Amino acid sequence: MSQRKYFGTDGIRGKVGESAINPEFVTKLGWAAGKVLAGRGTNKVLIGKDTRISGYMLESALEAGLSAAGINIGLLGPMPTPAIAYLTKTFRSEAGIVISASHNPYYDNGIKFFSADGFKLDDDIEQAIEDMLEQPMVCAAPDKLGKATRINDAAGRYIEFCKGTFPSDLSLTGMKIVVDCAHGATYHIAPNVLRELGAEVVELGTTPNGLNINDDVGATSMQAITERVLAEKADLGFALDGDGDRIMMVDHKGNVVDGDEIVYIIARDALKSGRLNGGGVVGTLMSNLGLEVALSRLSIPFARSKVGDRYVMELLQEKGWNIGGESSGHVLNLAVASTGDGVVSGLQVLTSMLRAGMSLYELRRGMEKFPQTLINVRYSEGKSSPLEHTDVLAAVKAAEQDMGDDGRVLLRKSGTEPLIRVMVEATKDELASKWAEAIAESVRKVTAQ
Repeated sequence: MSQRKYFGTDGIRGKVGESAINPEFVTKLGWAAGKVLAGRGTNKVLIGKDTRISGYMLESALEAGLSAAGINIGLLGPMPTPAIAYLTKTFRSEAGIVISASHNPYYDNGIKFFSADGFKLDDDIEQAIEDMLEQPMVCAAPDKLGKATRINDAAGRYIEFCKGTFPSDLSLTGMKIVVDCAHGATYHIAPNVLRELGAEVVELGTTPNGLNINDDVGATSMQAITERVLAEKADLGFALDGDGDRIMMVDHKGNVVDGDEIVYIIARDALKSGRLNGGGVVGTLMSNLGLEVALSRLSIPFARSKVGDRYVMELLQEKGWNIGGESSGHVLNLAVASTGDGVVSGLQVLTSMLRAGMSLYELRRGMEKFPQTLINVRYSEGKSSPLEHTDVLAAVKAAEQDMGDDGRVLLRKSGTEPLIRVMVEATKDELASKWAEAIAESVRKVTAQ
């Protein structure tokens, strides 16, 4: 991954009009991807996008590049990332492309790819696309150009898939659920899924205008849905991010339920129903220690991967396990879906609630989170890494010596934004906050030099 010029941990992402997210580059990217995929037998590729205004431009650029490479295109329109993974399989397409920057603001966008089986492209294929980008773009002969068609029933197909992951003997009748779609790609999906399963739905963040995606709503901004759940006296709330691959939840008392707790609830239900089959759970270096402790009490194995759902997936496949995720709300259950799916993960939690006859508040109490403080510090790309500076290393050492076995420190670069993430976990809130701020301040000083 470190040798790549364009692909990061989650495809290619950046500010629209700059870097790689501009019409000229994306057209070339479409062509390069088309040439590589055609060489592997690909004939048709699906393209979906979230609700950013730049999606129109980038969709057209990708379409032009793919057509020039002789690839046929199926246009899905605004659809969640996991829907594109699912529909790629359903339509027997050889690849799917998502135009989205997930939880980022509207002025960012990105491109990521799925293979025919609904999983993210292998590293060697991404590397081959990068290599092809260095070659001159040559258009296919006029009679070999790819054709584009609009797929009009994509949303309905995906809604039926989501509903199909919910047990047919259960119903959401009598439940009141607040759904926050972040003005993103699930705006026309999630509310309909829940309504068709019987729930009373209160919508939030379902009026996208191209500029308001993730703007004080969704899984990265929980205040709006927390207030709405309490005001509506709802049973719970779903908060999805802009492309629908992550979920955070709110119980009826207004407590935020994060990805670690959702993973715990799903894993415990799988164990009780005999569907875990001796498998374990994969978290990341950022997963709360409370998840590890709670799973240990249930004798469920736990392993940590590097941060990023890509690495969670890799470790799950390596171990032959199904369930994993990140505290940020990326939740994987490979027995149900091939990628992180916010709507489907939410339905799995609802299934657990109904089977146990318990509220979300009661279910989440089985796991006690350790206090954890996360601070993001923005830095200028191109400079030497703040993580290697002696002042930052000294601050980390001081924290580790002071906390001993009662805490841990994690510093890392974000894979999607120019941020240094400072995380400190400890037995006490004040201890985690104290050292997280001290380390973050050392990073700020270094980045200001």
